[in-house]
Amino acid sequence: MIIHAIRVQPANANGVSRTAITKYLKSEFQYEKATQIKNSLKKAIEKGKLIQTGQSFLVAGDPIPERPVEPKVKIDDTKEGSGPVAEAGDTVVVKYEGKLDDGTVFDSASSFEFTLGAGDVIKGWDQGIAGMKVGGKRKLHVPSMLGYGKRGSAPDIPGSADLHFKVTLKGIK
Repeated sequence: MIIHAIRVQPANANGVSRTAITKYLKSEFQYEKATQIKNSLKKAIEKGKLIQTGQSFLVAGDPIPERPVEPKVKIDDTKEGSGPVAEAGDTVVVKYEGKLDDGTVFDSASSFEFTLGAGDVIKGWDQGIAGMKVGGKRKLHVPSMLGYGKRGSAPDIPGSADLHFKVTLKGIK
């Protein structure tokens, strides 16, 4: 029953959590004996039928799910600056224009200030602006997971939208 519960659940790279296994057994078989489930998992590990990673379990011999590839910002330096390099913790001042895939401009500013790496802006900016030199210009292609994700940012940015920015690093404070 436990092996079936593991195989029918969506697994991450570590397997299926004990909580998910217990919930499945409860919903499908009205089986709620947590101590017996825990003991069964332990015995299956001892017999080599299951592999445990933390609180997650995989069936021995089953293919291990691949870890999803983390999205990355695509960076194209169009002009290298000659000033200091922007690093996490710096307060940076940028000029930018943001567009959607279809070319629609959704935002722009001639002077925008934020702390790099502090989560003040989308993750794509924290990644894409780090390493720029003052005076430099960069094009950033930010995948939606590093932008506004599935929700988007109404009304201008739809869900799952990739974002394109032209950024100039004007200064570091």
